[in-house]
Amino acid sequence: MSTTEALLTSSGSGAGDRLSIDDALAQHAGEFGRWQLRHFLMVTAAWTLEAMHTMVMIFADREPAMSCPAGNGQCGDRCAGPSAGWAWDQGSASSTVAEWGLVCGESYKVGLVHALYFTSCMIGAGVFGHLSDSFLGRKGSLLVVCSLNAIFGLLTAISPNYWVYVALRILTGFSAGSICLCSFVLATEPVGPSYRGVVGMSTCYFFSGGIAILAGIAAMFQSSWRLLYVVTSMPSLAFMLTIMPFVSESPRWYLVRRRTKDAMRILRDIASTNRKSIPDGITLKLDDEDDIEKKIEESSSSILDVFRSGTTRSRLVLSVLISFLCSVVYYGLSLNVVNLKINIYISVAVNSLAEMPAFLLTTVLLQHLGRKPLAIGSMLLSGVFCTFASLITGVGSMRAVRMACGVVGIFGMAATYNLLVVYTAELFPTTVRTAAMGCTLQASKMGAILAPMVVLLGERMPFAVFGMLGIMGGLLVFFLPETMNKPLYDTMFGLEKGEGDLVIKGEITSGNSEI
Repeated sequence: MSTTEALLTSSGSGAGDRLSIDDALAQHAGEFGRWQLRHFLMVTAAWTLEAMHTMVMIFADREPAMSCPAGNGQCGDRCAGPSAGWAWDQGSASSTVAEWGLVCGESYKVGLVHALYFTSCMIGAGVFGHLSDSFLGRKGSLLVVCSLNAIFGLLTAISPNYWVYVALRILTGFSAGSICLCSFVLATEPVGPSYRGVVGMSTCYFFSGGIAILAGIAAMFQSSWRLLYVVTSMPSLAFMLTIMPFVSESPRWYLVRRRTKDAMRILRDIASTNRKSIPDGITLKLDDEDDIEKKIEESSSSILDVFRSGTTRSRLVLSVLISFLCSVVYYGLSLNVVNLKINIYISVAVNSLAEMPAFLLTTVLLQHLGRKPLAIGSMLLSGVFCTFASLITGVGSMRAVRMACGVVGIFGMAATYNLLVVYTAELFPTTVRTAAMGCTLQASKMGAILAPMVVLLGERMPFAVFGMLGIMGGLLVFFLPETMNKPLYDTMFGLEKGEGDLVIKGEITSGNSEI
């Protein structure tokens, strides 16, 4: 029997109603019930792991305070460190900078390891984005990256020298940079369209919460950066062993991989847990059901298919540009705040918790304003206030005004940064969703690499750059379509057909209104 005949047989016209996954969730299984809540909490907890693996370098690579034990000011060149009589207040094991003397002429090595980490994140996002859409699946990809994080994180703690440390941070970044990508898609795909935006935005709390938790852990292990890496790597191991076995694969991934029975099994489990039921005659269909041959071709969709389609090509280019601009501003403003001359542990915790009101406001407005207007408004808000900050001199009370403008700027960009995750997921079909999001995540990591360089421009110039980029990003969003209350398409053909139908219906409606 040919593949086409098998598909036609499995779709038998007398089997009963054939529904898309969105319709099956809305009509029978439940769009967001006990099953989705439990699944969301388990899967999204992985965002906390990424926060720890990424932000641990703030504390492990910090420059601790030094003092001259003699107390008579007769120590030699400070750059010579212990050999000139200077001593690290918390001991040489307190950070990589103290242990390997990464100060003065060697200080560039701190920035180098950070840049290489984000570069590897960018590469890993593309690799695991493709694997998540292909044979490995959403759950399989998340399991692999969490396993690699645990292994490389623990190995980092026993790095014998700086260059081994760099190599292990590169390997950690390759896997850690994909955690939020795999986790977000896996957490939101079993959710119905009415709740998908709110649920997607709620993933952001776990990342910010992870940073706050990390700050508390780092405060308790200030004397040993190696022990800090051990403590922050163990949660990945625990997550892999205790939570992942209870996580389900995405029913949408099963469906586009032609594993309809597995997809139906997940949906029946969702319905049962939500105290609902799916009638026996219900079967699942893709959104390109009318074109069997096209559907067979789509089973191996890749990022190349995104570029072949004019509809998704323009979306991807815009999403990549907007994510890059947003990331430069978000990470740049974050670094400006973190570099204040105050307690690093308190400042990092406060900064992470300060982002949460932005997530809450965005979540509340998301279902009323839509993705597009909210993205435009939040980016322009950040851009305008950063521009104002660049015009204010940091003298006297005006310093507080400029700082307030910066706070509003990061508030707006934090909202945008996480809204874009939801928005991007809805712009692309299931067959290429993770790969497309991987491209935008790569752009985001490029922005993270560039942000520290912008911060070095001085006091006012960075705000001018952030303001310009924020306004540019807001204007680019105008060219993206709205996705609120639209179906989450399964295939490239289904998206093009669905969007085409929407255009035709819009034209007919417009024509009728004129008549």
